Amino acid sequence: MKTEYTIRLEQKKDYRATEELTREAFYNVYRPGCLEHYVLHRFRNGKDFIPSLDFVMEKDGKIIGHIMYAKSRISADDGREIPVVTFGPVSILPSYQNKGYGTALIEFSMQRAKESGAKAIAITGNFGFYRRFGFKVAKTAGIRYFDDPDAEYFLIAELEKGFLNGVSGTYKDPEEYFVDETEAEEFDKTFPEKERR
Repeated sequence: MKTEYTIRLEQKKDYRATEELTREAFYNVYRPGCLEHYVLHRFRNGKDFIPSLDFVMEKDGKIIGHIMYAKSRISADDGREIPVVTFGPVSILPSYQNKGYGTALIEFSMQRAKESGAKAIAITGNFGFYRRFGFKVAKTAGIRYFDDPDAEYFLIAELEKGFLNGVSGTYKDPEEYFVDETEAEEFDKTFPEKERR
């Protein structure tokens, strides 16, 4: 991977461009069309969105990558609410995928999250990919995904070593991740038409 790229905070004027980028990155990957660009759109005004951990990656004068973070929490079995953060969607333009840009963006943002005071990150994702960033399958640490306690795709990483020692509980994503598919379809109509398959 050539290193001529920059990572900076996203600005409001970038919002549509990053929604288009996210749509390109996820279209027809997990389903016909995608929902991820609408998830991103909803987060902008959500209570959990963290503007100081909302980054774009630029190369050759255009935005090629994006990652955003949100506040979330583990409902511990002892009654405590344990504050953590989550990220996603992580988007890289298809023509730049599998070249290390996503890894660079995730590493950069995780370091910034740590510097901001975040103690742990919980995500859903592919363990085979995310283990390189220090993630482990959360259920092995006693932390369960709210509607799938045995989920292998629910992952957690400590940014402060030992932060989750002795913590067991349940995690649920911020509400902005749960979208109305009809609303998502209407939002998608505001973008150039693409073939669903």
